Amino acid sequence: MGGLILSAPGSASGKTTLTLGILRALKQRGVAVRSAKSGPDYIDPRFHAAASGTECLNLDAWAMTPERIRSLAAGSGTLLIEGAMGLFDGAPPDGKGATADLARILNLPVVLILDVSHQAQSVAAVAKGFATLDPDVQIAGIILNKVGSPRHERMVRLALAPLGIPVLGAVHRQTGLQTPSRHLGLVQAAEHPDLEAFLDQSAAIVAETIDLDGLAALTAPLGTAPSNAKPLPPPAQRLAIAADAAFAFAYPHLLQDWRDSGAELSFFSPLADEAPPDCDMVILPGGYPELHAGRLAANGRFLTGLRNARAIYGECGGYMMLGDGLVDASGTRHRMAGLLRLETSFAKRKLHLGYRNLSPLGGPWAAALKAHEFHYATTLTAAGTPLFDATDAEGTALPPMGLREGTVTGSFAHVIDRVAA
Repeated sequence: MGGLILSAPGSASGKTTLTLGILRALKQRGVAVRSAKSGPDYIDPRFHAAASGTECLNLDAWAMTPERIRSLAAGSGTLLIEGAMGLFDGAPPDGKGATADLARILNLPVVLILDVSHQAQSVAAVAKGFATLDPDVQIAGIILNKVGSPRHERMVRLALAPLGIPVLGAVHRQTGLQTPSRHLGLVQAAEHPDLEAFLDQSAAIVAETIDLDGLAALTAPLGTAPSNAKPLPPPAQRLAIAADAAFAFAYPHLLQDWRDSGAELSFFSPLADEAPPDCDMVILPGGYPELHAGRLAANGRFLTGLRNARAIYGECGGYMMLGDGLVDASGTRHRMAGLLRLETSFAKRKLHLGYRNLSPLGGPWAAALKAHEFHYATTLTAAGTPLFDATDAEGTALPPMGLREGTVTGSFAHVIDRVAA
C-alpha cells in the first residue's frame, strides 16, 4: 500500500476528470483506494468521495505542518493525491503550499498529466523542465490528455521517449466528460445531474486508455502517522453543523479532529427548514447561500432556531447568512438572520482570494489560525467588533476580518488549521 500524486503543468489540464476516472476504475477492480486534494478546495473532494466511496481529505502544505500532513496521509489502502494548479504553483512569494511540497513532505512520486491539445514535439521540453527543475520531486510517469488523433499520439510519444519517463496512457479528446461549473468552480457533486453515469464513463475511458497496473506500480510507501501532529481543538463540546447544498464547505479533517477530541457532532439542513439541534454552538459552513437566499429567508423554523442558539460561528456563506441582508446576482435583496450588522451583495462581483493568517480578537478560537479566503461577494456594510486581525500569505497586514456580536461570530475566512506552536 502506498501513495502517488497526480499533477500537471497548470490548471485546466484535466487533472480532476482523470483522477475521478482512475479512482472509480480502481474501485471497480476491488482496490482499496482513497484520495486527497492538495490545498484549499471544497468541491473536488466531494467528487473524489463519490468516485472512490471513501472520504477525501485536504492536504495543505501552506496551512499544515509536515507532521500534520503525514498524520492525515497515513492509513490503509492506496492514496491518490490530486494536485492543485500547476505542480510548483503555490502562495506568494515563493510558492509555499504547492503540490510539489506534498511530494517532498510525503516522499511520493508524481505522475504528470500533460494537456497536449495544442502541442506536439514541444511537449518534451515541458516534461523535461518539470522532471529536472527540482531533484527532490520525482516525475515518475506521464499521462497524455486531450490527444487529437493516433498520429498526434505517435508524434508525442516519440518526442518523449528520450526522456525515459514512462508514458502510462493517452486519453484522446472526449465529449461528455466536462463537468458543469459556476463562479467558485465545479457544481457540487450532489447537484450533478447524473454523477454515477459520469463517473462510470470516466472510469471506462481510463481503464481503456491508461495502464492502471503500471500506475499502481509507481506508488511509494507511506509512513506511519507521527505522534506529534496536533489537531485543532473544537470550538465547543456539542456542535450542530449545517450540512446541505447551501452550506457544504466543511473540512473533513476538522470534523474528525473534533470527534477525536470527544466533541459531539450533529447535523441539520437549513434548506429543509430544520432548526439546529440542541447544542453549545451552531456552525454555518461556507457554501452557496446566494443561490438559495429566497428559500433560506422564508424558512422560519431554521431562522427561529438560529436566533435562539447559545452561540454561532459562520464561515463565508455562513457568515453572510448571519447578516441583515444578502443581495443576489439579480439584484434582489433577501433578509437574512439579522444577527450581525452585515450586508453583502453578488450584484457586483469582486474576487477575494488568498491564504490568511488569523489572530482571534475574541470568539470561539483561542489561538492563531491558518485560513483561506475565496469568494465573489461584495461587502456593502459591516458594522461592529471585528473577529480577527489578519495578514496575507506574505505577512502583509489586511483590514480586520469578520464580526462578533455577543456569542454570534463569523468571517469570510475558511479555517484550515491551527498555527504550529
